Amino acid sequence: MTATVSIAVEPARPEDEAEVVALWRACGLTVPYNDPATDFCFARAGAASDVLVARAADGALVGSVMVGHDGHRGWLYYVAAAPSRQGEGIGRRMVEAGERWLAARGVVKVQLLVRETNTQVVAFYEHLGFEVAPRTVLSKWIDGRE
Repeated sequence: MTATVSIAVEPARPEDEAEVVALWRACGLTVPYNDPATDFCFARAGAASDVLVARAADGALVGSVMVGHDGHRGWLYYVAAAPSRQGEGIGRRMVEAGERWLAARGVVKVQLLVRETNTQVVAFYEHLGFEVAPRTVLSKWIDGRE
């Protein structure tokens, strides 16, 4: 990994939606059954969630993390570093920014889910101190989707 570039991390603005969604798509983080634009807007509107973005010195959006909590555990979603900038420490900075956001709200545990189609990132998260937790995740669509 090369040295971390100079980036500024800040809450996303409404006008960042298209660029953030494009980043998520470029990083392979989207799936057909979730609308990432809806996720972006929902997280930004929540009292217990937000989207944080990283900008390079030239203003280019180079990273993101969607962060939130349920009052007990914190969650990180859409951790992304621009494909052309991966290996520069941006992903680490996004995880750290999400952790700081949660800590500022008194949340002491952070979790994330990795899709079985994206397991190549597990080593990255383990390097940051995460560990694979033996859990069974159950889900159910309550809006009629299958």
